[in-house]
Amino acid sequence: MQPSTLAKRVSFFLFLAIIAFYFYGLGHLPLVGPDEPRYAQVAREMFLRGDLVTPTLGGHTWFEKPALLYWMMIASFKVFGVNEWSARLGPALCGLLTIVALWCVGHRVSRTSAGETGYFGFWSALAAATSLGLIVFARGASFDVVITMTTTWALVLFLLSDLTAARRASLAFLAGFYVFVGLSLIAKGLVGVVIPFGVVGLYYLLRRQLPRQGVRMSLIWGLPLALAVAAIWYGPVISRHGWNFIDEFFVQHHFARYVSNRYHHPQPIYFYLLVLIPLTLPWTVFLFDSLVQSRRWSWRNDDSLSKARVFSFAWLLLPVLFFSFSGSKLPGYILPGLPATFLLLGERVARSSSGFESTKWPLRATGVICALLGATGFVFAWSVVGLSVRCSLLIALPLLIAGVFAIVLTSLRDVCLVLIACATIISLIIILNCAADRIAQRESVRDLLQLADARGYSQTPVLAQRGGDRTAEFYASGRVIYRADGEVMTIDEVPLAEARKHGERLLIFIPVEYLERFRTTSGFEVIGDNGRLALLVWKAQ
Repeated sequence: MQPSTLAKRVSFFLFLAIIAFYFYGLGHLPLVGPDEPRYAQVAREMFLRGDLVTPTLGGHTWFEKPALLYWMMIASFKVFGVNEWSARLGPALCGLLTIVALWCVGHRVSRTSAGETGYFGFWSALAAATSLGLIVFARGASFDVVITMTTTWALVLFLLSDLTAARRASLAFLAGFYVFVGLSLIAKGLVGVVIPFGVVGLYYLLRRQLPRQGVRMSLIWGLPLALAVAAIWYGPVISRHGWNFIDEFFVQHHFARYVSNRYHHPQPIYFYLLVLIPLTLPWTVFLFDSLVQSRRWSWRNDDSLSKARVFSFAWLLLPVLFFSFSGSKLPGYILPGLPATFLLLGERVARSSSGFESTKWPLRATGVICALLGATGFVFAWSVVGLSVRCSLLIALPLLIAGVFAIVLTSLRDVCLVLIACATIISLIIILNCAADRIAQRESVRDLLQLADARGYSQTPVLAQRGGDRTAEFYASGRVIYRADGEVMTIDEVPLAEARKHGERLLIFIPVEYLERFRTTSGFEVIGDNGRLALLVWKAQ
């Protein structure tokens, strides 16, 4: 068998394994945190009403985010039922579609770069598929990975248009760019316009040239096309809710969120430079190497490799700059810029794999990182999470083996790189089966509500907690009591007379540190706690 044929078969089976991994265990863990359960509940309410226009939470309009993720969940709920796996299926597909987009553009560049970049598409896609950032966000019910997919396809199609000489094909790619800009607007609002057009503008600025005439003329028909796609949702929702939607969605959750700390997510201006490190693990060193080598690039050359480098650099730089000046910062905001890092580091890996680079330090440094991740993972799993030595060792062993190989056997670069990718996936699968459920129990009230159901409280109204845990809103759907402003009502703000209106008994969640106070108070029955929140029955008599 020829080496090229063997490589193609290995690549094919490796990506089949990646597809299986992205779908594996999506329903293994409960929905956690403040976002997953709320988004899933909004989608469930829309699904049960048969309404694809108005997002609601607890019957109150919920205009924090647009509809694309909800539509994905609704389609999945219709086919697979309302459950955790269905809620996370759309984001997992978005993660895989992002990987495919990177392979497409990398493959196109490698075909026209005189063999310098070898399997550019393969290495970029493999790095993306096995990076902690994309894996984590693609396994959660998150808007961030949806906007990442749509902006990735928009920018990849624009770059393909710029690399294509044939006029008809170039126009087709440009049309695809505008369609995905429209979808990006439905994915996460105005940032779906800011990032694609900002990246394109910065790309031409870095190359110190004006867009070619075809690109300039495309604005005439392209912007209406993007707006027509976005109008699929924005048209009906504005028609139905008018200024109420415009104020809450655009004014409060776009402009006020960006220019102020109203939503309490302050971070220093260099926050996203630090966030990129864990998001790109275990491939961070290759990204650093690529940025160091950027001083040698031919920034104004017209060959496909030079254009891809500058475009990827602009793609990374624009989101970092834009979100660094925001008054509200969360790690997921930078995710649409993450695919650019995989193109940048994938090009370095491809050049090394093809023999155009003889330096071995990035591979050795990546091996050291893998070994450190394995050793740290063992200590954390054993001493902090409380897993057995056997489980902790199983988590650490793949990364330790891959790390040692990469440090010692640098002559087998391709083998070491594939081992690192496989080790990352294997370790994460073991974590999912050995440790994740134990950790997730503290971040979800699902098990506490199931325990209450078993005691005969399956129809009892619920007073939930605000803050980091909103899981009761999904797992006690239809029973959570809300205030007039759409926020959940807690025990410390409901008068006894109001509580009695909801029945003789209520389930209440309280911070676990207050549990002892309620144990000695008559009228309360303790169901249990998850280490963070305690569930009690309140006899409102």
